[in-house]
Amino acid sequence: MWFVGGGLLLVVAILFGASIGPAGPAWWRVPLELMDRLPLLAIDSGVTDAEWNIVWRIRMPRVLLGALVGGMLSIAGAGYQGVFRNPLVDPYLLGAASGAGLGATIAIVVRGGALNDWPVNPVPAVAFVFAVATVLVTYVVGASFGGGRTGTTLVLAGVAVVSFTSAVQTFVLRRNLDVIREVFEWILGSLSGATWSDVRLCAPYVVVCSIVLILHRRHLDVFRVGDDEAATLGVSIRRTRLVIVVAATLGTAAVVSVSGLIGFVGLVVPHVVRLIAGSRNRRVLPLSLMGGATFLVLADVPGRILESPAETPIGVVTAFLGAPFFIYLIRRRGISG
Repeated sequence: MWFVGGGLLLVVAILFGASIGPAGPAWWRVPLELMDRLPLLAIDSGVTDAEWNIVWRIRMPRVLLGALVGGMLSIAGAGYQGVFRNPLVDPYLLGAASGAGLGATIAIVVRGGALNDWPVNPVPAVAFVFAVATVLVTYVVGASFGGGRTGTTLVLAGVAVVSFTSAVQTFVLRRNLDVIREVFEWILGSLSGATWSDVRLCAPYVVVCSIVLILHRRHLDVFRVGDDEAATLGVSIRRTRLVIVVAATLGTAAVVSVSGLIGFVGLVVPHVVRLIAGSRNRRVLPLSLMGGATFLVLADVPGRILESPAETPIGVVTAFLGAPFFIYLIRRRGISG
């Protein structure tokens, strides 16, 4: 029933997100048009071809990309929290965000303002490569000092690598002040300009990485008793942690490369799921996937309409919604425990 409820909420959120926008048909006509396009149904929705192009080519890719980004960030956050036994970590713990930000900054500086001179926008590809490379460096540094076995050194290595990449990014920006605005717009996160090619690019990473994480749900439950105890129960600590970190990192890097840095999704949603459905990962991981997708699709709607025709970056909206709620969760946790 939990999964059915989560799936229904996600479908409703997708329909709602596809129905709302500053241009196009009235919101109530969009579900009718979608039903009209199903087999064996004929409904006169009153939507013109031009209005349907707005829905299908502009709104729907944006909504589905938001679902992929939110779902991946949430399940990756749940995976990180489980494998490191720390409820305060998020998908950016080991440097994926800082690496992606550095890669995007370098790509924007090299590209300059001549986007039309490039056959393909290089920013997502470079951001993805830098995000993966940063986490790889973090893992190699941490594991060389025992982080693959305990996890604590990995976190400390992540702090050091994040500080270094942030310093390099600041240095690059100081020498290229003309691109600061564009870089910060990317850092704040955005789903505007999403296309079906972005959806097709992210979907395989999200599907594969989510399946890997869900298949390791029992291992994450065993990690809760501690590394030494998990090892005595037959879990290969180093290999399992590596697989989970790699899956969460690849998925995070893929979605961040096209959406920018969107905070609080991977931190807040898993907590809400545990609060509602319990702490067993056979529920937490799938429900985090669906809950994160639902949350980000709905969070994107205010950004589209609050400053129409301009847009509020979705990272601002998620922080505005997520930060107070996370403070509430911390307070509730402190009172109860």
